[in-house]
Amino acid sequence: MIKGNTGPLVYPAAHLYIYSALYRITDRGNDILVAQIIFAGLYLGVLSLVMACYRMAKAPAYIFPLLVLSKRLHSIFLLRLFNDCFAVAALFLAVYAYQRRIWTVGSVTYSWAVGTKMSVLLAAPAIFSILMLSLPLRRALNAAFLMAQVQFTLAFPFLPVNAYGYIGRAFELTRQFLFKWTVNWRFVGAETFLSHKFSLALAITHLSLLIFFFATRWIRPSGLFLPAFLSTIFNPPSSQAEQHVSLRVTPSFIFTTVLGSLSIGMLCARSLHYQFFAYIAWSTPFLLWRSGMHPFMIYALWAAQEWAWNVYPSTNMSSMVVVGCLIIQVFGTWWGTRKDFTDISNVIGREGREHKHLD
Repeated sequence: MIKGNTGPLVYPAAHLYIYSALYRITDRGNDILVAQIIFAGLYLGVLSLVMACYRMAKAPAYIFPLLVLSKRLHSIFLLRLFNDCFAVAALFLAVYAYQRRIWTVGSVTYSWAVGTKMSVLLAAPAIFSILMLSLPLRRALNAAFLMAQVQFTLAFPFLPVNAYGYIGRAFELTRQFLFKWTVNWRFVGAETFLSHKFSLALAITHLSLLIFFFATRWIRPSGLFLPAFLSTIFNPPSSQAEQHVSLRVTPSFIFTTVLGSLSIGMLCARSLHYQFFAYIAWSTPFLLWRSGMHPFMIYALWAAQEWAWNVYPSTNMSSMVVVGCLIIQVFGTWWGTRKDFTDISNVIGREGREHKHLD
């Protein structure tokens, strides 16, 4: 068993490799200044990536200041040195690669992010949608298989010894969280927070929101309703129809879909701790802008969220603000993107009919 001062290791293998390297670089963890310099460089690198993603998605300049003003985000990177910093770095690198249509790099990097912390799996439904829309079925399956290969390669030193223990700890879905550390559900009370019914309700809500967004927003470039879209898995359209759909998967659509999936996951999370703000902080400005809000409202909601995440320990009021801001981001984005792709025709269906007619 690999363990530390706080108990057994509960993270995937990439986390172990990263922090083993940091352990050696920082004189067995004693040179904190060197570690902080490394994380400062990581912060600047991720910030540059995030800005590049925003530029690819044609976000306006007036929301860029919000990317650098978060006190809590600075604490996560420069004081707490959480593994979420490396996970979010790999995630945004994957998103940028997808925006540039470098599919292999994006898939490998995304899998590395998952191998650093399981939380990144919250973006998996969006990644699935993007790959299915952008690539022929065979290439999309190859991308998924490549991600699985990366996970297997990272975990290979541990699987022969204790595969069940590794998978059970690194990707544990039934972990019991402590009420004293929750940032988002403080206001529901300890009894409700620890109940199985509350956990089940969150899981059902999460699944329902994913299906709802998938059906009404995330497959819109195809011009198909959900049953027809799923049928293309077994009856792929013509290559010309696939190309038409792929060209509609823009950098803005990719960014909106991935960040939306993350925000849905964060909204329905069993418990959010302070380090999870690394995923939220750089998502909020873009999603609020995509919701169509006035710049004043974007800044006001950003400030309210920033305040809530800087309250320690969390209070009933701060946790309500955290959840409220996530609700606004999720449903605001859904409403703000209601007119996207509404002017397109069903290319897959039309191309299929033309193909049959030619035959």
